[in-house]
Amino acid sequence: MKKIAVIGCGAAGMMAALAAANSGGDVTLFEKNEKPGKKIYITGKGRCNVTNSCEVEDYFGFVKRNPRFLYSAIYDFDNQAVMNFFEENGCHLKTERGGRVFPVSDHSSDIINTLYRAVQRAGVKIELGTEVTSIETKNQAVTALTYSGKDKTSSREEFEAVIVCTGGVSYPSTGSTGDGYKFAKELGHNVISPVPSLVPFEISEKWCRDLQGLSLKNVGLKLFIEGSKKNKPVYDGFGEMLFTHFGVSGPLVLTASCHYEKDKNARLLLDLKPALSEEQLDKRVLRDFEEGLNKQFKNVIGGLFPSKLVPVMIELSGINPEKPVHEITKEERSSFVKLIKNIPMTVTGTRGFNEAIITRGGVSVKEINPSTMESKLVKGLFFAGEVIDVDTETGGFNLQVAWSTGHLAGVSCV
Repeated sequence: MKKIAVIGCGAAGMMAALAAANSGGDVTLFEKNEKPGKKIYITGKGRCNVTNSCEVEDYFGFVKRNPRFLYSAIYDFDNQAVMNFFEENGCHLKTERGGRVFPVSDHSSDIINTLYRAVQRAGVKIELGTEVTSIETKNQAVTALTYSGKDKTSSREEFEAVIVCTGGVSYPSTGSTGDGYKFAKELGHNVISPVPSLVPFEISEKWCRDLQGLSLKNVGLKLFIEGSKKNKPVYDGFGEMLFTHFGVSGPLVLTASCHYEKDKNARLLLDLKPALSEEQLDKRVLRDFEEGLNKQFKNVIGGLFPSKLVPVMIELSGINPEKPVHEITKEERSSFVKLIKNIPMTVTGTRGFNEAIITRGGVSVKEINPSTMESKLVKGLFFAGEVIDVDTETGGFNLQVAWSTGHLAGVSCV
């Protein structure tokens, strides 16, 4: 029976250990935290967006880097297979807007417990509170692991295969501190520099912070990056966003951040009325003006925006709030309409790894066999999950990467 070590007891790690054990391997799962699935616990705001129910063929459109690399993994263990696994093991799921799949209970702990119980039933030896410190090789092949247990003493154990599922460096408090990158580099692999992704933006404009706590639904957002083709947006989306004490966050912003490039000037354009063309919006504004012909500007536009946003829109418009509506010129009205459709915000950066849902970057896919997840440089060394240079938009797609690559690595290593 082949001896296999899995490093990391998260989504990819537990799925890899389960798949390897069910394929006949003698599996030991190492986790430096005292509890399994620490990062799963906080996903989906504690609800765990398990996967997405979209058609498998559509999945790759949500992968922002190296989608072709994932073909074998996704088709080997797709979103339906993931949903079937949890349902068959007693964790019932539900599908919400945008195909997002959650446990019916809305508790991420149910996902963790279901997976952990399955791993235990499969006979996997689980070493919690045990940190792997190095992977030994000989003649470009895995031979052993050195690890430190709860008593802090160092131990060495021989294995014939090792699956690295240590995650990236986002939310380091969960244990994702870049251990996998260190192992990969020590064994000769190229690691694409990690950067935070699915992360809030910091904005320079003070009025953004004045709107702290305001949530907007059904708005449009475009992200422009310096040097992008023909000054076209690198992202153009529709959904929900939130103003914060540092700038903006929310699903729409997090998805936009997938396209952000550090050290390049970036700006956002917010469309408060994406369902209306400028012409249609102008007619709507004109109608409001005609109904409040003798009122002041500040007292007429309340029907267009949330109350907290009204003073900001007045300030940005440059129109005197005391000005009677009948004195507002056509040019001023036209400029106001354009503002509603194109509110500019200057991006100064992101909130960093402490608030990033995932890490962009990781072990280069050029050095991993996409059909097995095995290293092309070291025999018996496999990678799965966020440690690989693959990332996706929000909506359950990143966890699907973890399930799929973990499963493929598990069945391939035996």
